[in-house]
Amino acid sequence: MPSFAHGDVDLYYEIRGRGKPVLLVAGLASDNAFWLPVIDAFAAHRQVIVIDNRGSGRTTPMDTATGIGAMADDCAALVRHLRLAGVDLVGHSMGGMIAQECAIRHAALFDRVVLAATASVNSARNNDLFASWVELFTTLDRTLWFRNLYYWVLSSGFFDKKTSVDALVQLAATYPYQQSAAALASQVRAIAAFDSTRHLSAIHARTLVLAGTADLLFPIAASAAFAKAIPHASFAAIDGAAHSFPVELPQEFTRRVLDFLNRPSPR
Repeated sequence: MPSFAHGDVDLYYEIRGRGKPVLLVAGLASDNAFWLPVIDAFAAHRQVIVIDNRGSGRTTPMDTATGIGAMADDCAALVRHLRLAGVDLVGHSMGGMIAQECAIRHAALFDRVVLAATASVNSARNNDLFASWVELFTTLDRTLWFRNLYYWVLSSGFFDKKTSVDALVQLAATYPYQQSAAALASQVRAIAAFDSTRHLSAIHARTLVLAGTADLLFPIAASAAFAKAIPHASFAAIDGAAHSFPVELPQEFTRRVLDFLNRPSPR
């Protein structure tokens, strides 16, 4: 499996498909496996690159210190390592924060940007919530920890399907590349320290801000205001979607993203 050394980490990544490249960046407590529900659909049209952020998956060492800027630099380093240019970029949640930094710090490498279920700064409520997840990570049984997490990131309708809920919890709890408590804490601190609000005007890439109307972490009104602060951004909402809509609504998510990425540029 491919990896390459960048600074103090060996970054794990995977590539599938052919065509114009698109880099998918996952969020807190997630790695490339987050994209499994959508990766084949993307790979039918694009060369898809997925990366394990610092402190997740098969990127090592697991417990290295991190920040949103450092993870953005990792993404840029991967693009350069692969000798690519004009890469489209899709980030979800914390991955959307990383994507913002990529668009600000490494604009020459990236073409279009999708910021899904994210913000320019985390709320105080979210920071406190995420910190509580860190505290519970070492005290709760792993199945209970993931079930508690899913109450926040999946829709109420999803919990009507008990078999699906139980299967997803077991899949996450037995995943072979579990995040450590120290790595989770490092990512939570990185999110709490992030604030791109004053720098959004520096994002010149054509951008789609995609939100769910039932997202408990990033409310729809705040997401719409976030989009207005980015010069070339459009905003779209998925009705009834909770935070992890790439997992719950993979076909709708893929359709929205590919429609945006493939749309001709205005003259």
